[in-house]
Amino acid sequence: MTERKPPGVDFESFVDKQIREATERGDFRNLSGFGKPLPDDSAPYDELWWVRGKMHREGIAPVLPPALALRKEAEDALEAVDRAGSEAEVRRIAAGINEKITEAVRRPPAGPPLRLAPFDTEALVRRWRARRSDGRGPGPVPGSAP
Repeated sequence: MTERKPPGVDFESFVDKQIREATERGDFRNLSGFGKPLPDDSAPYDELWWVRGKMHREGIAPVLPPALALRKEAEDALEAVDRAGSEAEVRRIAAGINEKITEAVRRPPAGPPLRLAPFDTEALVRRWRARRSDGRGPGPVPGSAP
């Protein structure tokens, strides 16, 4: 619709004419959403809906502030400890994440407060041994902050 509304013509009739002519030309025939249901509109309004949609289509993961990224990495390390195949692997995982946490405590990263302390390696090893011996699920790790 690049035409301008001529003076003296009612806006609604001008728009209706443009739509009718486009339909007759077949401009609406091959639209990507043709024949598909409208998306669910019961979700609360999100001002950044288009940004989230674009990120999803492009396969881009949201970027977390460094403090939150380290918290996520610490959670992932605990899950890796639960899946570890040997005590040496548990100690290697604990040493790696503890080094990162210690550096972050020394020089706090930008973003929200870290609220993370280095993990007690011996407690992680005990937890790993207990899980292997009796099959219990993961529990809280002594010496770690939430």
